[in-house]
Amino acid sequence: MARYENQVLIVGGGPVGLTLAYRLETFGIPCVLFEAESEPTDDLRASTFHPPTLDMLDEYGLAQPLVDQGLKAPHWQIRIHETGELALFDLSVLKNDTAHPYRLQCEQFRLCRLLAERLQGAAHADLRFGWKVESVEQGDDGVRVRGVDPQGRVFEETGRFLVGADGARSIVRKSMALDFEGKTYPETTVLATTTHRFEEQLPGLSNVNYVWREGGTFSLLRLRDKWRCSLYPDEGETIEQVMEPERIERKLQAIAPKDGPYDIVDLRPYRVHMRIVSDYRAGRFILAGDAAHVNSPSGGMGMNGGVHDAFNLSATLKEIWAGASVDLLDRYTRQRRPIAADEILVQADANRARMQERSWDKRREMFADLQKVASDPKLSYERLLKSSMIVGLRRAAEIA
Repeated sequence: MARYENQVLIVGGGPVGLTLAYRLETFGIPCVLFEAESEPTDDLRASTFHPPTLDMLDEYGLAQPLVDQGLKAPHWQIRIHETGELALFDLSVLKNDTAHPYRLQCEQFRLCRLLAERLQGAAHADLRFGWKVESVEQGDDGVRVRGVDPQGRVFEETGRFLVGADGARSIVRKSMALDFEGKTYPETTVLATTTHRFEEQLPGLSNVNYVWREGGTFSLLRLRDKWRCSLYPDEGETIEQVMEPERIERKLQAIAPKDGPYDIVDLRPYRVHMRIVSDYRAGRFILAGDAAHVNSPSGGMGMNGGVHDAFNLSATLKEIWAGASVDLLDRYTRQRRPIAADEILVQADANRARMQERSWDKRREMFADLQKVASDPKLSYERLLKSSMIVGLRRAAEIA
């Protein structure tokens, strides 16, 4: 009989994998995290933390350091660019439901850095950055990973469970032979990050803005010292064309004209998907975050949902370590998959569809409804409970 180490193996050193490792460390559960990159990367991926995520992180003193490095967004808006009309959603109405009644605009890598720093010299968590996992397998009693370490040497590690927190192209998910059902949206998003101060030109901006313009759409998300602009190709414009500097410049100048060119500190295109795995578990292999579900970034729920996965899964593993059946992992799927499918993916898809609408008649109809909701205390409260992911977490807690 093969011998397996009494530990959890985690593939992926982003916010989901590191959150899971940190929670396991606090529970005294041994774990080894493998990440192919040599250190937490400073890439500009997710940048929105929702109220309940901050509540979770606050349990470990992690929320305030993020607040110190980020920018609070006490409200967000949907806006018509040419007229400046807006529907404003004020998160202060959630003050009795969360200790953090705001969105926090802060890059996800800052959470990764905090977690990695906290885990330096940890008693139970072993972080292995620069270790690339190339194959995974499982038996009745444990799991095994093989790969290459930073010196190019082949390594092998075993454990009781393997968690795939390794993103949309997850090697763990692929080994599980599960359906990853969904679709890829036709448009490509271009994320342009600039130091230009849009708040000085566009009156009434929030720190989070989703904007309709004539013939298209864009979003403006503010960080402490920069703005992130989501841009889209015009009709008939290829992704190769839209990435040309003069075309990016033209799109930004159309948002806020200025003398001289924009200072662009980061520019990247990406395709957006909506997919979810058929089961979060296959034997001793478990999925979390983008490895299990991917969605449109509209609404900022992807990374938050992954952190919520990590909190739920770590609590489940704690019970198993205390003697509960391995089959308790099925509860993790029951509690997290429906929330991802019905709350995260559905809302993100609706947000994306609304902002991609091109008919001004339909836009006007939608906008009138949004203004009605935003101005009605009861309707606004209900909408914000849902869009801030509080409803989903409460629903998950009711599932046995």
